[in-house]
Amino acid sequence: MQDLEEVLLTMEGAESLVRRLQKFTKGTYSNFFNQHSNISLTTNLVSFGIRNMEEGLRPLAMYIIMRYIWNVVRSELKKRILVVDEAWWIMQSEDGASFLYGIAKRSRKYYLGVTTVTQDVGDFMRSEYGRPIITNSSLQLLLKQSPATVDVVQKAFNLTEVEKQLLLETEQGEGIFFAGQKHVAIKVMASPTEHQIVTTSPKELLEREARESDSEETEEQS
Repeated sequence: MQDLEEVLLTMEGAESLVRRLQKFTKGTYSNFFNQHSNISLTTNLVSFGIRNMEEGLRPLAMYIIMRYIWNVVRSELKKRILVVDEAWWIMQSEDGASFLYGIAKRSRKYYLGVTTVTQDVGDFMRSEYGRPIITNSSLQLLLKQSPATVDVVQKAFNLTEVEKQLLLETEQGEGIFFAGQKHVAIKVMASPTEHQIVTTSPKELLEREARESDSEETEEQS
């Protein structure tokens, strides 16, 4: 980004663009945007975490990360899976939604499977790009829905009244799994090890931290 800024500084009439760009080269976003990438996608599993980023930066960061991944995917034909968690972030902007739709539409050509995860299906249904992402998915999983959005979900997935009621009353990990035209009730149960990895419960995280702290103290005393 700084290279682009230096080029623009030599051009007449680019002062306004330079001022806007400086937020990314010298301002609050410079640590993320104005650095060379040191990420390698040659390992079996790569996770990009943006949870601790400020809200204004997250959609931009997700877009840049996905574009980087997409460029790598197109450069080498290899079986891969791309999982986009909290996909509603990128669906907030038209450009981001359009880009995600393009990846979902063209991914098979590059031997790539795409999985999108969101807490609110309504985020997708309100977007002209999100709707076809959902309807064209070969596999779909719906978990518990809120009364505010369940009617939209029912219409989008052609649910029966029984299935609609099921999604309102399900417990954690329960829902409806779709494979083609087949719908089946499902309960996802994580093993103890999987649960430890994926849990975000503040209570459990604090308990784990306390156990680890007690364990360290015991080791020091011994």
